[in-house]
Amino acid sequence: MAVPPLARNTAGELDEAANAAIIRHLEAGGIELLLYGGNAVLYHLPLGEYEPLLEMLAGLAGPASVVVPAVGPTYGLMMEHARLLQGTSFATAMVLPHQGITTSSGVATGVRRFVEAAGMPALVYIKHEGFLEPEDAAALCRDGLVSAIKYAIVRENPAEDPTLRRLVDLVDPAMVISGIGEQPAIVHMRDFGLGGFTTGCGCVSPKLSVALRQAAARGDWAEAERLRALFEPLEDLRNAISPICVLHEAVAAAGIADTGPLLPLLDRVPVGHRAAIQMAASALAAVEC
Repeated sequence: MAVPPLARNTAGELDEAANAAIIRHLEAGGIELLLYGGNAVLYHLPLGEYEPLLEMLAGLAGPASVVVPAVGPTYGLMMEHARLLQGTSFATAMVLPHQGITTSSGVATGVRRFVEAAGMPALVYIKHEGFLEPEDAAALCRDGLVSAIKYAIVRENPAEDPTLRRLVDLVDPAMVISGIGEQPAIVHMRDFGLGGFTTGCGCVSPKLSVALRQAAARGDWAEAERLRALFEPLEDLRNAISPICVLHEAVAAAGIADTGPLLPLLDRVPVGHRAAIQMAASALAAVEC
């Protein structure tokens, strides 16, 4: 599942042609699950842009592609987004995590109300410890309210993760998606049985990301590890600077599309980092599987 950036023109408006180029690139590389969430900066999207965004994405995606828009992260925005999603062709939407002023049971209630209002199941995003406890997530799953769970709590050693272990003991591991890109994906799929992974850097090289998923599916973990290592230079830059901002820059640097400015409260990466991003993105895009 690719998590692409959202391209804007120099005036800061949604750029349909550039976003179409990103989608065509992903589809040509074999990725047909497209999640517009954090990398698309939907956290900061003005409410007035949400319906035009839905219309644009629905019109740009190919017939075989599935687009998942995000909602939230606040409860008020989540319910406004639910109203705009009613009656659309979208099959599910991801609830963005809100850190700080939440409780796990409160988040579960919010997800239930979103699903009821939007008329579609939610893709649940567990990004922070305590945001949605495995027991609350499992209850939502049992009630048929969840399409999938994106798990993205960062660990120093992804193999040592008691929260993820509790989660896969309570829900079908196949419905849980590793949500931190290629780096922990092998451990998550091999050791915890997760059903797949989200990719940001796969927006630069979708064929490589698909090849990694295929290697994992056939249990060829040595080949999967070889492919995973190819993503490290760009992923290391994302981790060191900003995952969202570096990917936004990298998609443009690889010649896929001009991604344009980012919404405040974010900005482009500093000039001093752009040469390294250009080198890493170009190298990744040039790799043949």
